[in-house]
Amino acid sequence: MSSSQKKVIVRRFAGDVTPGYLPLNAFVRQDAATPRVDLLDLSGRVISLHLNDIKTISYVRDFNLNDTVNPERLARRTFLARPRTEGLWVRLTFRGGDLLEGLAPTDLSLLSNAIEDIGLHLTPPDIRSNTQRIFVPRSAITDLQLIAVITTPSRKKPLPTEEAPSLQDTLFETLPPNSRPN
Repeated sequence: MSSSQKKVIVRRFAGDVTPGYLPLNAFVRQDAATPRVDLLDLSGRVISLHLNDIKTISYVRDFNLNDTVNPERLARRTFLARPRTEGLWVRLTFRGGDLLEGLAPTDLSLLSNAIEDIGLHLTPPDIRSNTQRIFVPRSAITDLQLIAVITTPSRKKPLPTEEAPSLQDTLFETLPPNSRPN
């Protein structure tokens, strides 16, 4: 396991929630027939969870163990307006029918996870909440919609400067008059 473990809350389709620690990347183990996640729980034991049973893995600031219903404190599951940060604005539909929107990165990590069919890392709609990042396994998603590609505003193009004369203008001037193509 990686030495950099982050606080996570694993929500499964069965409805239970398991707090623990995982690295940010490369935590899915595909040794067996089904992919697994090795979660370090709060007592220091490693729990092996089937990836197909996991709905979301939320990277959180605090565990909030007193809140048994919503320890992730993810109040908003959709954006109120167009996001301001860069990324792919996506809408996911889970196997249970509920929706989640988020921003997926527009870098190679998105493609490598898609090729390996593992899942998506998303930034949630409210980054000021307890949840900082969400991992959604591919097996939990029934529908994925790309809403928009959010980029930074384009810069103004520089004004054209005085360029060197083009060679195209003087191409046929150096030829004798009788050798010009007709």
